[in-house]
Amino acid sequence: MPLKFARPVTLAFAFTALCSSIASAQTAPPACGGDLNAFLANVKAEAVAAGVPASAADKALAGAQIDQKVLARDRAQGVFRQTFLEFSQRTVSQARLDIGRQKLKQLAPVFERAEKEFGVPAGVITAFWAMETDFGAVQGDFNTRNALVTLAHDCRRPELFRPQLMALIQMVQHGDLDPNTNTGAWAGEIGQVQMLPKDITAYGIDGDGDGHINVKTSAPDAILTAAAFIKGLGFRAGEPWLQEVEVPAELPWEKSGLGNEIPASEWFKLGVKPRDGDTKFGNLNAALVLPQGRKGPAFLAYPNFGIYLHWNQSFIYTTSAAYFATRLAGAPTYLKGNPEPNLDEASMKALQTKLEARGHDVGKIDGILGSGTRTAVQKEQKRLGLPADGWPDAALLQAL
Repeated sequence: MPLKFARPVTLAFAFTALCSSIASAQTAPPACGGDLNAFLANVKAEAVAAGVPASAADKALAGAQIDQKVLARDRAQGVFRQTFLEFSQRTVSQARLDIGRQKLKQLAPVFERAEKEFGVPAGVITAFWAMETDFGAVQGDFNTRNALVTLAHDCRRPELFRPQLMALIQMVQHGDLDPNTNTGAWAGEIGQVQMLPKDITAYGIDGDGDGHINVKTSAPDAILTAAAFIKGLGFRAGEPWLQEVEVPAELPWEKSGLGNEIPASEWFKLGVKPRDGDTKFGNLNAALVLPQGRKGPAFLAYPNFGIYLHWNQSFIYTTSAAYFATRLAGAPTYLKGNPEPNLDEASMKALQTKLEARGHDVGKIDGILGSGTRTAVQKEQKRLGLPADGWPDAALLQAL
């Protein structure tokens, strides 16, 4: 009857293993925080266990330091108070459009390859290139290795940044990054389109044929790597991402907003009209996006718009980047309309406080129109019989 002995023996082994695990945990360096040298030794051990030569790990980590400026930026609250009209008119400038079109001509063979191999149009890549670094001119001056060591060592979000540090060690191993001189954004993004090391190691393309992937100094490498990454985010070749439309005076506004997608053909039946007259994508689901309400610019956001939200979660940034790409593809300047004046910071905080009191989750009371506040605004507009376009104005504040 050996099965009678199986369970006790298994438990004995499990108990022994547990004791061993506890002992190891008590003596092993912590995954974050604590002595920096112990932390770096722990990182090196993990890299070596993953197959990285010890010499490469040593080269990547030698001289690493905690950057207090990185911690300060990480702790700072991101403030994004500009409206879509303000932000898009500043970022999608005529000068940037002119430079972007020059780049499209100068690097035409590279962009053709990007679209052929990955299905990503040149304008989509170029818009990110422009908005992230002004075509490589402003890439950040934080030492990338130190930034990632700092954020991985810090115990606030180590699960996000330790894998990025591991990827950076791989880049050093392959000769694609000098840990002592490479600079970028405070959160570890690198290069002309500001990508994290893990994405570069996963999607990197040697576009100039020099045997290395250098998204910092090589435009072909940056362009093709961005194209591969964008495809990896789910971009669907041959489909639109954003289309400007004109809206009628009356519409079921509560159907507008991201997350309320219906076939574009249904929007057309409701009186929504593409400015370019193109309705051939009516079979695709689309959301009616009204960045500043029904009286401001209006767009249909198609499934490809989702890649913008993966790239950057700010609604204003993503809509501006997507609009930029349509301009490079030949679309005209949007119609500004005449939107209701936006609430100032104090009034927005007052509105958020009232929304929260009614049970809505608006996040932090910070005076910023985030996705939670937009959703709550739309629900309260509908409840009060106001046009539910998600744009907070004085009438809503007064009604509440």
